[in-house]
Amino acid sequence: MSQLLSRALVSINWLSEALKTQTGPALRVLDASFYYPAIRNGRKEYEEQHIPGALYFDIDECKDQGSPYEVMLPSESSFAKYVGNLGINNDSHVVIYDADHLGMYYAPRAWWMFKVFGHDKVSVLDGGFRNWLKKGLPVTSEKTKVKPETYHAVLNTLRVKKFEDIERNISSKEFQLVDSRSNGRYTGTEPEPGEGIYPGHILGSLNLPFTDFLTEEGFEKSPEEIQQLFKAKGIDLSKPLTITCRRGVTACQLAMASFILGKEDTAIYDGSWFEWFQRAKADHKVSQWKNEKS
Repeated sequence: MSQLLSRALVSINWLSEALKTQTGPALRVLDASFYYPAIRNGRKEYEEQHIPGALYFDIDECKDQGSPYEVMLPSESSFAKYVGNLGINNDSHVVIYDADHLGMYYAPRAWWMFKVFGHDKVSVLDGGFRNWLKKGLPVTSEKTKVKPETYHAVLNTLRVKKFEDIERNISSKEFQLVDSRSNGRYTGTEPEPGEGIYPGHILGSLNLPFTDFLTEEGFEKSPEEIQQLFKAKGIDLSKPLTITCRRGVTACQLAMASFILGKEDTAIYDGSWFEWFQRAKADHKVSQWKNEKS
């Protein structure tokens, strides 16, 4: 297996060796496991065991704290301060993983955040912490101490879509819109997590679940398989593409998959279904859930 699987992915073997030879801010490893009530407490899990030298990247902390929506991007200055305090500068190679049983769940969101703020040298650990443990590689509960670094962030607004962009696209069809949630949540036959929001999708969006891109073992599928997944849904990677989900997290898995195929301009609708559900016109929300409940 190639050590550098793509510019977006590094193998477990690569990281294991790199940790033996690279020190300081040249390589920074981040655990982006998330906190979700009744499901998992990423920070607690990190404190119990993590890859040696890794720091915890809290997606719920590194966001727009003033937004009424779930996980919106922070400002340039807030992101710069947050990652700078993790000992990251603009020359660091940042490698991100999470501890989800799927292999890669939250790490692609953190990867995309770095990308959208202009950081080129950022990768996701293919297979995640699940497979790091499976290989019997070292873990620790020791807290990693780093010296704060200066970081400069510049937001690439072309890679972020707002509510108004999605609303306009319903008639203009400037870009393809793809929803990365499960088919049941997309159609509205499966409940949407959380209160006060039912499942469904944005009018005109296609469905391609993010889990389709992962093997049962938790690794990213091959570029050939990724290509086929997009092709089977009629998605043209030579044309503008925006991904949506519940809150802009799993959507980043598809952005990363398209990046692996050389498409670097895939955008994310940051507010995703959570914002759309609350703001969109009724006829712009498609759901079988309403029919069942009416």
